[in-house]
Amino acid sequence: GNVTGGLTGPAIHPIAVKLVRDAATAVSIPVVGMGGITDADDALEFLIAGASAVAVGTANFADPRTAIRVAAGIRSYLKRHGFGSVREIVGMLGTP
Repeated sequence: GNVTGGLTGPAIHPIAVKLVRDAATAVSIPVVGMGGITDADDALEFLIAGASAVAVGTANFADPRTAIRVAAGIRSYLKRHGFGSVREIVGMLGTP
């Protein structure tokens, strides 16, 4: 088995966002963004890159309420910027 562990948490975030963007532009099914989400900004990066949904993993160990804070932050961002739905920002980054 693997005895060295893997790359998780904030260290994986930029790699995961790029891979989500690549996947979202290559397929016509929903893509879930996960990797290094600790706050709403991290989650928003995934959504703007093309993820239809996001998931919080490692950050839950430090604060089990992370997902609740992330969801509240996303709602706040949408309201501040005049968006009515998360769907409006999914893939805003566009294709490379």
